[in-house]
Amino acid sequence: MIPTNELLLFAGAALLMVLTPGPNMIYLISRSIGQGRQAGVISLFGVIAGFLVHMLAAAIGLSAVFLAVPLAYEVLKWAGAAYLAWLAWQALGPGAHSLFEPRQLPSDSTARLFVMGFLTNALNPKIAAFYLSVFPQFVAPERDSVFLQSIALGGTQIAVSFSVNLLVVVFAASMASWFARNPAWLVVQRWLMGFVLAGLAVRLALEQRRSG
Repeated sequence: MIPTNELLLFAGAALLMVLTPGPNMIYLISRSIGQGRQAGVISLFGVIAGFLVHMLAAAIGLSAVFLAVPLAYEVLKWAGAAYLAWLAWQALGPGAHSLFEPRQLPSDSTARLFVMGFLTNALNPKIAAFYLSVFPQFVAPERDSVFLQSIALGGTQIAVSFSVNLLVVVFAASMASWFARNPAWLVVQRWLMGFVLAGLAVRLALEQRRSG
């Protein structure tokens, strides 16, 4: 299976991704502030259900790709580097906003909260691109089943995302209030995440394919 050091490195990448601006984080913060922690937690479970869809799709897809088209590794690598570079620009470019600047949303029922959380994530291009571009950097076909490796990576990503987002939901109101009183830190957060994403994009671009 995947070596522990590589799994920890992947967990670090997953942590960076969950901390960058995106539909999931914005939705959860906005829902938690606008409707309370319980609504945020229900929405979070919907988001996690969406992750399961992405994980299975990536596991099945990557298994087929690695078996049929070895060259696809290079394609996915460069696509992933380009995507991460684009995210860095989104964090640093003109008109960029911090994930701690949420938008207010109307109150919804429990079922709608779950469904909206699910759809927000299942249709989230950021997560789909992360699974299909970053996963290949940590999957080695010669090691073991690509499918099982993908499931292990997916489980790690989901655990990291759930832990971070749960904390965000619980402390959303407090964080929003603190950043409102300290707006300069919104800028610091954006620039820090932007440079980290740019560095990860360079790392992926320079990554060499593992030989069998």
